[in-house]
Amino acid sequence: MYAIIESGGKQCRVSSGDIVTLERIEGEAGKQVELSKVLLVADGDQVKIGAPYLQGAMVMSEIVRQGRGPKIIVFKFKRRKRYRRTQGHRQEQTTLRIKEIRV
Repeated sequence: MYAIIESGGKQCRVSSGDIVTLERIEGEAGKQVELSKVLLVADGDQVKIGAPYLQGAMVMSEIVRQGRGPKIIVFKFKRRKRYRRTQGHRQEQTTLRIKEIRV
């Protein structure tokens, strides 16, 4: 059984027992989180698709850790104008352990 959820403007396929990294979700490590934006649930040949979300479906998960992603460099440059700007960015992320999928 797997589900496709939406979190932080992105979609992710999850199954029971998976560990996934998503955009930051508030809470400390060990806290239970319900993800209610479920787009699709598939169990073998049975597939349920939401329009846009499935009513009553949710994914139960637990926060494993809060952290930050890898650093990316933002570099702006205009030729012949002596214009250069460098900036770094690290996105905040949450690592979740998927407990169960409820339909």
